[in-house]
Amino acid sequence: MDDTPERLIHDWNAAEPPQRPSKKIEFDDETLRDGLQSPSVTDPSIEQKLRVLHYINALGIDNADIGLPGAGPHVQKTVERLAREIVEQKLSVYPSAAGRTHENDIKPIVEISGRVGIPIEADLFIGSSSIRQFAEGWSLDWLVEQSAKAVRFAVGHGLPVMYVTEDTTRARPEDIEKLYTAAIDAGASRICVADTVGHATPWGTRSLVRFVRKLVDRLNPDVKIDWHGHQDRGLGVINSVAALEAGADRVHGSAGGIGERVGNTPIDLLMVNLKLMGWIENDVSQLGEYVKFVSDAVRIPLHVLYPVFGRDAFRTGTGVHAAAIIKAKRKGSDWLADRVYSSVPASMFGLAQIIEVGPMCGLSNVIYWLAAHGYPEEESLSKEILQIAKSTNRVLTDEELHSAVRRWQESERHEA
Repeated sequence: MDDTPERLIHDWNAAEPPQRPSKKIEFDDETLRDGLQSPSVTDPSIEQKLRVLHYINALGIDNADIGLPGAGPHVQKTVERLAREIVEQKLSVYPSAAGRTHENDIKPIVEISGRVGIPIEADLFIGSSSIRQFAEGWSLDWLVEQSAKAVRFAVGHGLPVMYVTEDTTRARPEDIEKLYTAAIDAGASRICVADTVGHATPWGTRSLVRFVRKLVDRLNPDVKIDWHGHQDRGLGVINSVAALEAGADRVHGSAGGIGERVGNTPIDLLMVNLKLMGWIENDVSQLGEYVKFVSDAVRIPLHVLYPVFGRDAFRTGTGVHAAAIIKAKRKGSDWLADRVYSSVPASMFGLAQIIEVGPMCGLSNVIYWLAAHGYPEEESLSKEILQIAKSTNRVLTDEELHSAVRRWQESERHEA
């Protein structure tokens, strides 16, 4: 059998892969705006928000939504501080700020941009679906007029504009066409297709974005298309991939997927998948650190089973699994050990495989733990710890294992 790395894994994913975009994939991190709209978050301190901004920059994420200044003076102060940090620290990430399609929300963005001396993209949103129109008592003509007026006002004051149609994934195609046409004619440089309530499926996403792509190419090919997804059906990541395949230029998400209801697309898991697919070149080694920092800052614990960055993502206490990893390590191949029982290589994200000792473990788990902690490979010691592990109902902590070793050493001295 050929044991070269590329021959050890047959990749069925490569049989019919989605078409890789020919252009660079852009990212918009919504952690500091849409993410903080979660009803469960604790609003981070300004120092924590600044650190989030630096993580976003280090990860090569293109854009950070730094708030909704129309919400009041406290948000305006935060948005200005974050924008100043980008200027003063010469960060490569560029800022955007959200607002309704209303001059009262746009004016603070204009003022902050002028004081700081950097363009701030105005992300102007308005509902587009029939259900929203009916509930709000809006007419389509009013939506078109309001949208065009707001975009012209922002552009006239020197702001780049992303025009956002909320609930696009449940809107009629003829309504979408009229709204995007009005916004693009008024000077919007981006339009955002929003799955506001997480309604879309991958095939629905693909169909909608292709429709919008054709429309934009006809109206103004220089206008870029964004995709903004939510997690209500758990499809945020795959929908974002489908949107990129269908022609979206930029995809949105938040760290750990924080956001309203069950959250936004987790930008970290989206980047993990795009990295593994070979679609992006970003250095993702700090992704885990970023997600855990945000989790602590907003006081929403990261679930132990959270993919890649959860506590258990690369832990195993099962004898068969651990034995395979240990055998791979003994072959002198870290590459092999990182993949024999994992589809995601932990080392790519600054992490490592972890072998635990518990009721489902085998002798190899114990031997590995003892060696990793500098203890001699003594058969009686290994068997004693294995017996202890088999009598428990959970994985043993390092301190419990060290205590077991000390008890064994003490008994050995008494017998001697």
